[in-house]
Amino acid sequence: MASIGSATARTRPHRRGATAVVAGAFWATMVGTTIPTPLYPRYEAAFGFSSLMVTVAFAVYALGVVAGLLCFGSLSDRLGRRPVTATALLLAIAAAGVFLAADGLGLLLFGRVLSGLAAALVTGAATAHLTELAAPDRQVRAGRIALAANMGGLAGGPLLAGFLAQWAPDPLRLVWRVDAALVLVALLLLAGVPETVTRRAGSRLFALSLPRIPADLRTPFLHCALAAGSGFAVLGVLTATTGLFFAQVLSLSTPALSGATVAIAFVCTGLGQLLARGLASRRVLPTACLGLLAAAALIATAMLTATLAPLMAAAVIVGLATGLAVGAGIALITEHVAPAVRGQAFSALFAVLYAMLALPAIGVGVLITATGLRTAGAVFAAVVAALVLGVLARLPRARDVVE
Repeated sequence: MASIGSATARTRPHRRGATAVVAGAFWATMVGTTIPTPLYPRYEAAFGFSSLMVTVAFAVYALGVVAGLLCFGSLSDRLGRRPVTATALLLAIAAAGVFLAADGLGLLLFGRVLSGLAAALVTGAATAHLTELAAPDRQVRAGRIALAANMGGLAGGPLLAGFLAQWAPDPLRLVWRVDAALVLVALLLLAGVPETVTRRAGSRLFALSLPRIPADLRTPFLHCALAAGSGFAVLGVLTATTGLFFAQVLSLSTPALSGATVAIAFVCTGLGQLLARGLASRRVLPTACLGLLAAAALIATAMLTATLAPLMAAAVIVGLATGLAVGAGIALITEHVAPAVRGQAFSALFAVLYAMLALPAIGVGVLITATGLRTAGAVFAAVVAALVLGVLARLPRARDVVE
């Protein structure tokens, strides 16, 4: 018994170190996906494209994530977690290089596609890797670490870009050099992390992997995904248009503040998952939906009154509400999906979320062209509220939390 205890004690530090490296790689990849957020007004001015193309540039990233999840979502289940995460890091470095060389909209869109593919690969692989590196009694904690790495990276991108754009030279280039350096460090450290998957014989690189969830989990999965997807839709529009709101509505050139506003939303998304621990499982999704309704009302208020305070409050509330719903989905998969298909299940969840992140942003971009940012934002808030009310109406009739 003593030797078993000693072996376990020796394993724990190694496991903790590997967990930190995988979480760091996840974080570093996601940082690059939101770096453009506070820079969009400057790209718009530098490259001469419209507000519609700003939202398209954002949506192209999200659609790249969805395509990557569908085509390669089960890749880490077959080839291993570490090589897929390493590929994601290489794509992130390539994306940074494209942004460094960008001199027009074409390269900007190409860089966003590469960022989307990197995010797609790392999301399923790193989330599953973290749960498998964890001890059997710490699976839910591993899911929380994955969410923290994901949302922490999404928050770190606009903070980094905003502060460098505000106070450092060459704002459209320097931030990408810093990003590439962070990702390179993560790639080098990943070499020392143990693999948790045995490669399957005859595994193919490309395999269309449509979202598949076990039949007994489809109802709870659907409700988690729709509630969280509503939050992601709001996060997507905030990410794509906050810089425009500061520049066009408030007439402020403050990339640090616009970046911080978006970062707050993503940080609160991580915190929202932690708040779920104090709620009974059947109350998590109803609470998330009520929060999203409040956030929609605040966004409409911010747009119609051209004031900053409601937008900041909306960023906090939508983050907390989205975190509750995403955390419910991650816990559902971690606790009830077999490890052999867990990477695919995580990819299925995030495919739904990123589809709902992208499409509303494009719709808002079209509305901005037709009616202006303020009216478009108010209309979007009303549509989100209607969707959330539909989800909320179904929850009392659906046993959508697996005990």
